[in-house]
Amino acid sequence: MTARTRTDVLLLAGFCAFLFFYGIGQFGLIGADEPRYAQVAREMLDRHDWVTPTLGGHAWLEKPPLYYWQAMLAYSIFGVSDVAARVPAALDATLLVVAVYLFFRKFRRGVEVDAALITASCAGIIGFARAASMDMALTSAFGIGMLAWWAWRESGKRIYLSGFYLCAALGMLDKGPVAPVLAALVIVLWAGAAKEWRLVRRTLWLPGILLFFAIALPWYVAVQMASPQFFREFILEHNLARFSSNLYHHPEPFWYYLPVTVLALVPWVVFVCAAFVESVRTWWNERKATRPEPDLELQFRILVCCWLVVPVLFFSISQSKLPGYILPSVPAGALLLADYLRSRFDLNEVSPKPLAILHALVASAPIVPAVLVGFIVTQHRLPAGRPTLFALVMSLIVSIAIALTLVSRMRLKMLRFVTLIPVVLSVAAVLKMGMTAIDQKLSTRPLAVELAGVETHKLPIAVCGASREVEYGLVFYRNQVVARYETGNVPTGEHLLVAPTTWIDNVAKATAGRHVSLLGHYAPQGLDYYWVSALNSKP
Repeated sequence: MTARTRTDVLLLAGFCAFLFFYGIGQFGLIGADEPRYAQVAREMLDRHDWVTPTLGGHAWLEKPPLYYWQAMLAYSIFGVSDVAARVPAALDATLLVVAVYLFFRKFRRGVEVDAALITASCAGIIGFARAASMDMALTSAFGIGMLAWWAWRESGKRIYLSGFYLCAALGMLDKGPVAPVLAALVIVLWAGAAKEWRLVRRTLWLPGILLFFAIALPWYVAVQMASPQFFREFILEHNLARFSSNLYHHPEPFWYYLPVTVLALVPWVVFVCAAFVESVRTWWNERKATRPEPDLELQFRILVCCWLVVPVLFFSISQSKLPGYILPSVPAGALLLADYLRSRFDLNEVSPKPLAILHALVASAPIVPAVLVGFIVTQHRLPAGRPTLFALVMSLIVSIAIALTLVSRMRLKMLRFVTLIPVVLSVAAVLKMGMTAIDQKLSTRPLAVELAGVETHKLPIAVCGASREVEYGLVFYRNQVVARYETGNVPTGEHLLVAPTTWIDNVAKATAGRHVSLLGHYAPQGLDYYWVSALNSKP
């Protein structure tokens, strides 16, 4: 290993450790999905069952098992915890960054570190690398698969094509048919743009197809045999119906993913847009020329442009939209920018002043919400006075420094370095100043600790009027089935009850004839918790 390689390894390891792993346990699992996925993995591990996902002892067939398998392994090594539940996503993100580095070192030498660090520092990658969910695993598998496909296209080596089919199979095990469908759409769109239709036919390589089915098919067969309702629930409801209808109540306008993609590509979005526009313009000019097909360099740019656009368009058509759906587009933006910088480095070009200034403002903007995240989470607004002024001044100083650097003689070669400064500052600010507020306001972990403190022995638990986030958070942190009063699932024995403070009248009606004691109030989320006696118990 050369000195430069050692330096690259240490640099990437340090950034991945800080951006993806550091502080992932400082706040508890948030939302409904994180604790739910973490609990499914725990139940599978407890039963030593690698086939059927369950929640509360019942088959839960909304998602394939790859994340659960990863979390089960993490639980086996580190024990069951929210940190272990998030480790798989952090590892997947790291694997993607390493793959980008190796790909550029082999096929686009000169900007391999830039490509890897740009990928690692995109807001979407950082955010989902710290979440117990399937989105990062799909993004990693899809991204590595597309890099493998291009490596095969450029080198002709079938080992890379095998890697493409392997990654497609892993994507199929992570989120279902969407992985191979997106890959097929990207390749077909690229083939049309690059006039390379013969490569579509050559991609359909029988050994690769057999490898795909050998890896992906066994679990689908096994789970269908164990749970005959799997095809209806997973394929028909959670794939086709989720895409074609608002069955799961996630409606958003058609343009929803445009701002989501912009935010996911922060802090690099300005130069990504510039690279995209230039690549499309160059392709269009080549298309009008007499040359039968673009050169290899431009073909790669066309591929990553297609890769960037396809997931956004595909899920914009969907009637059900969540931010994580378009995460597979984000690495494409990073790769496009890295290749754009590679050509600019060769020409030793200076960045246009308007572009440099706009990039500086966008790159430094996250410092403001990062410094004020505690206020934003608890008060849902920016505070007046000195805190906001301090954050704005800090952001302005950083943006001026970035802009001056990019228009100086150091030029674009400093883009990676100066842009990583606000990224590090923003992540550090959130970890230092926002974790307590996030934990108390968005996670159920502190509430679970309070409940454990008032019990003399572990009791069953129920909710009344509480959100799904609270319900599934309690499921994970107490490792119990949580009953819900509104569905008529009222425990007959003594139990704990959690309800919003505003639901006190509903609690009184639901517990009529039973002894109820208010045990405490969890102020950050406006929740009360009660002890409820067994049905028909005597005073």
